[in-house]
Amino acid sequence: MTHILAPHILAIDQGTTSSRAILFDASLRPVASAQEEFPQSYPHPGWVEHDPADLWSTVAGTARAAIEKAGVSAASIAAIGITNQRETTLIWDRATGQPIHRAIVWQDRRTADTCAALKAVGHEPMITARTGLLLDPYFSGTKIKWLLDHVEGARDRANRGELAFGTVDTWLIWNLTGGKVHATDATNASRTLIYNIAKGEWDADICGLLDIPMSLLPEVRDSAAAFGMTRPDLFGREIPILGVAGDQQAATVGQACFSPGMMKSTYGTGCFALLNTGADMVPSKNRLLTTIAYQLNGKPTYALEGSIFIAGAVVQWLRDGLKIIRDAKETQPLAEAAEEAQGVILVPAFTGLGAPYWRPDCRGAIYGLTRNSGPAELARAALESVGYQTRDLLEAMRADWGAAADGVLRVDGGMTASDWAMQFLSDIIGAPVDRPKVTETTALGAAYLAAMQAGIIGGPEEFAKGWALDRRFAPAMDAATRDAKYARWGKAVAATMSL
Repeated sequence: MTHILAPHILAIDQGTTSSRAILFDASLRPVASAQEEFPQSYPHPGWVEHDPADLWSTVAGTARAAIEKAGVSAASIAAIGITNQRETTLIWDRATGQPIHRAIVWQDRRTADTCAALKAVGHEPMITARTGLLLDPYFSGTKIKWLLDHVEGARDRANRGELAFGTVDTWLIWNLTGGKVHATDATNASRTLIYNIAKGEWDADICGLLDIPMSLLPEVRDSAAAFGMTRPDLFGREIPILGVAGDQQAATVGQACFSPGMMKSTYGTGCFALLNTGADMVPSKNRLLTTIAYQLNGKPTYALEGSIFIAGAVVQWLRDGLKIIRDAKETQPLAEAAEEAQGVILVPAFTGLGAPYWRPDCRGAIYGLTRNSGPAELARAALESVGYQTRDLLEAMRADWGAAADGVLRVDGGMTASDWAMQFLSDIIGAPVDRPKVTETTALGAAYLAAMQAGIIGGPEEFAKGWALDRRFAPAMDAATRDAKYARWGKAVAATMSL
């Protein structure tokens, strides 16, 4: 472990719609932050792309801006931690650092036919057993194959060892270090569809199946590890990169969910619930994902994960699509004013249904409309849909791992600012929901990993002592009402899937 006395940690949080940088002090309290949005590209229906240059420039720009806002010098920054949107896929030239194509985003569905073909010939059980994942366009593996198949000359260049693949963390590490380091961490590797999470190595059989040369792949390291030094010209001095984790795993760390049975759910564009299963790699019988929550000292800690594609994005739809609100904050008073008896249900399958259904072909639907239904009822249905989908995940977790999913749910992300949405979530899952004082848990998790590796903060037990509760939401809905509402949701989802 490298011991550094400098008092600040820079956390880079590269997301789907924006990049942020937060500077933390030695006690992991946020000191200053900067954020910059960047555009998405939708070249065809179901396709989502980013310009790799935007990912890098916004990260570099916000990192410098956060340091400047804090009024500190780079000499006071002990380490950098990185957290990132997962599964988004890039390939670039090792010599020039130039990408061969735009980044294919995790939401992209262009490889659905490839996944279906692999399922049809019976490959999914083997892939799931080794990677913990399902055959779905969500993950990186089939995206890599698409790039090699569709970019002119890419496969030949890859076979000659001229190209490098990376998820967003790897792309940022490459640029931060001036091309000196081609590496990822175990959490990001575990989301690629080509990483054997039991053996802790890239899977040659799956790579062969997808025709992916192993030379393309980055080195896999612990979540708290040395990932190289930044170029001195970026911040005025070299700074070590000492922590890396995919966004949902970083949030799990930031929520101090270090004990088996602890759960967190993050509400951003989508919703991602993780249940810590410790050293046990629990295979799901209910179409959840088995993944690596974090890896320290060479030892992975596993988790069950459920992914909801549309959570906060449903509020964006109310604002940008229907234009019935101007700000997300307006949903709470609208929901409170809605006629509950109408029972409007929104199934927000705008980009298909995630766990536990995995139906990329589904599209959104609204049920129970009356002549009196209006913006208030739609806003309430939108917020309720997030609670219903979360219960879907917890029901699957309960079935896979017993009573663990009956415990407290720790929540974070933008939607948790809505007291109404969090109270409904507690009501519909029938369990307490804890909102922490620090809701920026994704960046906090990345900062902690880097701080621990730098020797500034001790192990997970010490970090967990600092977790502080803002508010606990306790269930107030009676069991009969809860079950009746959830049964109606189940019927609506079944009807949507039958369309």
